[in-house]
Amino acid sequence: MASPVAKLRNVVLDCPEPRRLAEFYAAVIGGEVVEGDGGRWVDLVAPGRVKVSFQLAEDFTPPEWPRSDHNAQQLHLDLDAGSTMDELEAAQERVLALGARPLDLDDDGGKRDFRVYADPAGHPFCLCRID
Repeated sequence: MASPVAKLRNVVLDCPEPRRLAEFYAAVIGGEVVEGDGGRWVDLVAPGRVKVSFQLAEDFTPPEWPRSDHNAQQLHLDLDAGSTMDELEAAQERVLALGARPLDLDDDGGKRDFRVYADPAGHPFCLCRID
């Protein structure tokens, strides 16, 4: 295997309110919110994890899930919610209370190990049950 060209530095999400979205994800995955560039750019620094950044996009249009045309999702985050269905249920209650919106909660009677939500800006993310 060839050596990599670069290392992943962080994931950046465009959004209309960077600080608000950073605080949402800080409540979900932990970490410290660090504001820069006059609020146009906000980092969420979580020890031992990839840094997630939020960039102001004044003309932001949230993706629609699931769609395959020009407004389809372009990426989503998979978040480890634990190894049991009880942990997944508890994580679901917490993200909904924080302002997430359900997109697809059908877990096929416990056979499917993920559920799909939208963050407050409309980006899709999954809570996953990891064995």
